[in-house]
Amino acid sequence: MTALSGIRILDASTVVMGPYATRLLADLGADVLKLEPPEGDIMRRAGQGGAIFAHLNRSKRGAVVDLKSAEGQRHLRELAAEADVLVHNMRPEAAARLSLRKADLDAVNPGLIVASAYGYGAGGPFSGRPAYDDLIQAASGLAATMGRASGEAPAYVPMTLVDRVVGAHLAFAVAAAIACRARTGVAQEVEVPMFETFADLVASDHLGGLSFDPPEGGAYYPRLMSPHRRPYRTRNGWIAVLLYTQVHWERFFTLLGREQELADDPRLRDHVARQANIDHAYGCVAEALSHRDTEEWMRILSAADIPVSLVNDVEDLLKDPHLRATGFWRQVPLPDGSLFRTTAPFGRWSATPPGPPGPPPAFRVAATGSEDERHRPARGTESTGMEQIRS
Repeated sequence: MTALSGIRILDASTVVMGPYATRLLADLGADVLKLEPPEGDIMRRAGQGGAIFAHLNRSKRGAVVDLKSAEGQRHLRELAAEADVLVHNMRPEAAARLSLRKADLDAVNPGLIVASAYGYGAGGPFSGRPAYDDLIQAASGLAATMGRASGEAPAYVPMTLVDRVVGAHLAFAVAAAIACRARTGVAQEVEVPMFETFADLVASDHLGGLSFDPPEGGAYYPRLMSPHRRPYRTRNGWIAVLLYTQVHWERFFTLLGREQELADDPRLRDHVARQANIDHAYGCVAEALSHRDTEEWMRILSAADIPVSLVNDVEDLLKDPHLRATGFWRQVPLPDGSLFRTTAPFGRWSATPPGPPGPPPAFRVAATGSEDERHRPARGTESTGMEQIRS
């Protein structure tokens, strides 16, 4: 038994945000049925071999349902009658046109929870605007903060960070709505707007003194904004070191034989002084680390229990000894005999551990019934029974 065993979820979402939310729920044991339009989820055609789609949609079953057709709407109602949750990431106007609101489905299942995520919350002048990860990184202040920190132009984080963070919030909202229904019997509709959700994350780090009225200083958290807050160059490469507590700083300067400097320099003496002079503090660390090799620093700093890490490339993760030892990487057999490399479900659970991840759903074209190799990773898993609907 897993944490969400017996929970049935219809996933009418596409791209990254919604599918990531439902993947988290599938990882915890929910039975997720992914509903795709006849042309398939666009992410089947993104990345190398549809890898992003495969990671976002592992452990799900699949169905092709044309929600724009009368037949597709009939199938939607049949599926909704047996589901616990419907998840989508359509704008409210589109959801209304496709009968994906709770009010549209209450007649067939009043206990159905409907959870959605979209760009901008209702009631504001931007509600109804299209939104994507890049746009919300810009609108939320993240892109400008990245540029301010680097001293360069505004920049995007090279990940679908907003989609995944908001997707995690959406999964959390679904779990909370399930718990609420179990406790009160009330099934509800939950909406998670991207802009407001991510603006909260940026503001909670960087609103700073503007959090108060009257203000107690300006915006931006100085430690996070320092150009020296980055991996440090060693004699033969790079290393990540974070001296966070007073003990860390004292141990580090003792290793350097410069403990008196830490005590005497008013810019380094304590946490408040270092925060006010963060560029100088981090600059001292950078200069010291440049005189020894990465491997030597890893040994010395680890022995002193000072927070330190190698700077891995993505490829390095595949051979990382810790990830290997903890079973982070999983090999999922696929119907064609190949293997899909993915990650373990998150967390450790003492009573309801997640099962192993499964493959993503395959995709078949409704009109011909033949497999469409253009629109799916060829190595998905076939769906069977009611879930493989062609409409």
